[in-house]
Amino acid sequence: MTTVTLGHPETILHAAAAAAVVRVLEAYDLDVEYVTGSRDELTAAMKAGGIDLFVSAWLPDVDAVWADPSLGMDPLGELYKPVFGWFMPEGCAPGVVSIADLGLDDGVVNRNIVAAESVLERVRLGVGSYGLTERGFTIDARPDEEAWRYAAKAIETGEAAVLPLWQPHFLHHGGRLRSLEDPRTVLAGEQAARMLVRREARAELDSDLLDELDELMLGHKVVSALEYAVRCDGMTGDEAAEAWQRGKLLPR
Repeated sequence: MTTVTLGHPETILHAAAAAAVVRVLEAYDLDVEYVTGSRDELTAAMKAGGIDLFVSAWLPDVDAVWADPSLGMDPLGELYKPVFGWFMPEGCAPGVVSIADLGLDDGVVNRNIVAAESVLERVRLGVGSYGLTERGFTIDARPDEEAWRYAAKAIETGEAAVLPLWQPHFLHHGGRLRSLEDPRTVLAGEQAARMLVRREARAELDSDLLDELDELMLGHKVVSALEYAVRCDGMTGDEAAEAWQRGKLLPR
């Protein structure tokens, strides 16, 4: 096999992580053709045998549809461990340590929770489980990009705002967020970001390459930094991945 068809979800985060994986593929002199699109389009491409390597599926829950054996894809490796949580900017409302503390402060914390539409149901679950409506909290659902712009401004100004986010995420780059504890464990459990390899393609790929991919661990800091480099520093995914490979993406 001289060309690998690599699929990834149509987001900057997934594209940036895929670019890091491509650096490994290129080291084995493989050409890469990209496939991306909606969830349904990617599922159809897998089923048709049109994706050799996929980066990545969040398993076991978020992307469970892609774990269906009928798609002909097998899990490989674990690039990072996505986890959903509620965060606040560092330095604000130090007495609020957990979600259970929200609403018990002196009104310092903003009672309006701006939630990206992609995580709205998870935010509603948290609000309901902790009885935050009764404590004066409301949910302001916004398109993802708009919600993230709000979060970026809150981080910059140090506003005491509740920011529901997945980790990794470009907003985590720089370490200016702190996580609120979830004592009732009602938020999403930890996922595993796993590559998927087409069953028939596995036999055609170099065994050393498969071993290297299986052992590749990017982690939250690297993926957050990759996405930040693309979104905020004007890099392409390939440029960000090269910077990471050369040790220039994160401070030593």
